[in-house]
Amino acid sequence: MSPGHGANALLDPHTECCGTSHSYGAKQWDAREGCEVRQILDRIADKWSLLVIALLDRNSLRFTQLKREIDGISQRMLTRTLRHLERDGLVRRTVHPTVPPRVDYALTPLGGTLHATIQSLVTWTEEHQREIAAARDAYDARERADGEAAEDYPG
Repeated sequence: MSPGHGANALLDPHTECCGTSHSYGAKQWDAREGCEVRQILDRIADKWSLLVIALLDRNSLRFTQLKREIDGISQRMLTRTLRHLERDGLVRRTVHPTVPPRVDYALTPLGGTLHATIQSLVTWTEEHQREIAAARDAYDARERADGEAAEDYPG
């Protein structure tokens, strides 16, 4: 194998690792850890980022408003999430020159395009939530039955 083409090859972080094809083959992106597309997906597809982007859809919010709206997020995790989204150009942080300083967060135009994609995912989830709940119930019932069967026949 030639240099730079092995599984552990270092990727230039500013090059596409997935190619430019929009065909929907089995491998739409590169699964390697160094793939920029994978890194971006890891960041934007986590539960906290999705919630922040959803909340910032229509207006800017202050940190305390976001924290109050997102049940279960710690102050540290919200801070990290906002910084990552700001670094990726999805969220804009505005510091207002007041005493005490007021900081607002809003989606950038790029973040707004991502919100539309997230809304499609939410719509899909709403349309299929009953099927998913039924699949979960069936799985849980099988797991309980398998567990009971294993108890009946100790090895």
